[in-house]
Amino acid sequence: VQLVESGGDSVQAGGSLRLSCAASGGLFITRALAWYRQAPGKERELVAAVSNDGSTFYADSAKGRFTISRDNDKSTLYLQMNSLKPEDTAMYYCAQSKPFPVGQHEYDYWGQGTQVTVSS
Repeated sequence: VQLVESGGDSVQAGGSLRLSCAASGGLFITRALAWYRQAPGKERELVAAVSNDGSTFYADSAKGRFTISRDNDKSTLYLQMNSLKPEDTAMYYCAQSKPFPVGQHEYDYWGQGTQVTVSS
């Protein structure tokens, strides 16, 4: 399994970015997916997740501003980020579970990350 993120950039506060994560390895439609981020000196945190049935979860910091989506035909995960704030500055990682995750599950596969920098 390989995950490759793209779309990170430097933007002004209030701007938008769309992150993409291209996945290989098969069985994409059966996996849960997520975006995490890690800012310098801080722990990695979950931003948003989408299950294999399409249900979504957002961290409070992302609600109303970010939208997670998946294109199973393209094996690609997206994160649309609007109204960006300086505190959104971080390395953003996509993550993927094993096929057919059940209940509480881990994300076993990770990308290398894409940097998002938001200036005030």
